[in-house]
Amino acid sequence: MDLPVITDLTKAASGASFGGCSAGSCGSSAQQMNGLSDDVRRKVQDHPCYSEEAHHYFARMHAAVAPACNIQCNYCNRKYDCSNESRPGVVSELLTPEQAVKKTLAVAAAIPQMSVLGIAGPGDPLANPERTFETFRKLAEKAPDIKLCVSTNGLMLPAHVEELSRHNIEHVTITINCVDPDVGAKIYPWIFWKNKRIRGRAAAEILIEQQQKGLEMLVARGILVKVNSVLIPGVNDEHLKEVSRIVKAKGAFLHNVMPLIAEAEHGTFYGLMGQRSPSGDELKQLQDACEGDMNMMRHCRQCRADAVGLLGEDRGAEFTLEKVEAMQIDHEAALARRLALREKVAAELEAKRALAHAPKAPAMQVITLHRPAKPALGRPVLMAVATKGSGVINQHFGHAREFLIYEASEAGARLLGHRKTDLYCSGDDTCGDGESVLARTIRALEGCEVVLCAKIGIEPWGQLEAAGIKPNGEHAMEEIEDAAMAVWREMLASGKLATPATARKRA
Repeated sequence: MDLPVITDLTKAASGASFGGCSAGSCGSSAQQMNGLSDDVRRKVQDHPCYSEEAHHYFARMHAAVAPACNIQCNYCNRKYDCSNESRPGVVSELLTPEQAVKKTLAVAAAIPQMSVLGIAGPGDPLANPERTFETFRKLAEKAPDIKLCVSTNGLMLPAHVEELSRHNIEHVTITINCVDPDVGAKIYPWIFWKNKRIRGRAAAEILIEQQQKGLEMLVARGILVKVNSVLIPGVNDEHLKEVSRIVKAKGAFLHNVMPLIAEAEHGTFYGLMGQRSPSGDELKQLQDACEGDMNMMRHCRQCRADAVGLLGEDRGAEFTLEKVEAMQIDHEAALARRLALREKVAAELEAKRALAHAPKAPAMQVITLHRPAKPALGRPVLMAVATKGSGVINQHFGHAREFLIYEASEAGARLLGHRKTDLYCSGDDTCGDGESVLARTIRALEGCEVVLCAKIGIEPWGQLEAAGIKPNGEHAMEEIEDAAMAVWREMLASGKLATPATARKRA
């Protein structure tokens, strides 16, 4: 790899020269995109997992071709034919490479936003190398415009870096939960290494060594690396700051700290033993603590191993093998639609960046003998946003399965993450039923002061206001960041931001 690319990756990891997350961004946001080399920009501009901007516009598909796994994690329980769970390791159909390619082509024809095919399980792709690379090879022949990426625990990564590079795979995600074997022994009961099952600290030591070696090899070849880490309270919560520091120093592009999913009904060891998941505030605090060292991804949805569609939605039920077999597809026309959409989105995003960086008209100079001190501005405000994608407020409150959480402040609006909720309304826009589900939705939005949505019914409006959350449907179809800042400025002008958030909660 050429040295300039390594330099750009290091800059992107540190955010030192062009803002990065230390300046309030997360993922490869618009601010970061301006500082990337042309090569790195090309790799991330339409990848929804590697770019916060792109996740509003582009879709991905996970091909479930890798059933076997070579390690056991205390937070993992792989399940098949389970349509109601949305978490890693869960699939409804296990595919052969031929079936995966056929399904990918069908999805890419029906969803022109489709830009990425990833293999993330339900086991580990590199514990199933024949199935994984056969899928990549066949798809690259038939749809060369689709980006290929892989997500791995890293145990077998060093052995397959050369093959990943030969297949032009430009994005690899490694799950790294620790760099200390004593911490790792609490997370991994065993690994399967060189035809032996190894347990305890020795197992963690081997896994960590392989992960770090694989990370270094990928970066040296110009492959972008995203590091996933599962936040496990009391196990690796404080330790993840060290993980972030080390992977950043080795050239990783992005760090995704995810909350542990530990409900007992999922059947994981942690779930059955009562290990709690982190709160939203704990997750945010750790992400904030890490972001000075590493660009943080905050828009992750912890997708199923067979997820289809935009992040935050799953259209897998539309593309079962039976339905795919019945589809008649014009592949040339589908490719043309995908390429046209990408050109349109690229032009739109470039226009937004140009507008944001356009020189402002000089203000009239006023000479005063005594310049007054700058008044203190209001506090940050958390806002929940109902959206179906494209970076705009375009969803009815009652139809949202999740809300994006933005923080609006003097510095601007930034995405902090998302919160999943139960579907409040499955009917038309009148939406008046489902009180218990509404109550759970309101609890999920704790800490938010505003909900931005395209529309909302009378009943949820009243209950949200009673909970101290102000519904706002006045900015339907507007850009999320613009709307959030408009509402924040209205709150500031009306004096609502003079009271600290803690005082507001006690009132």
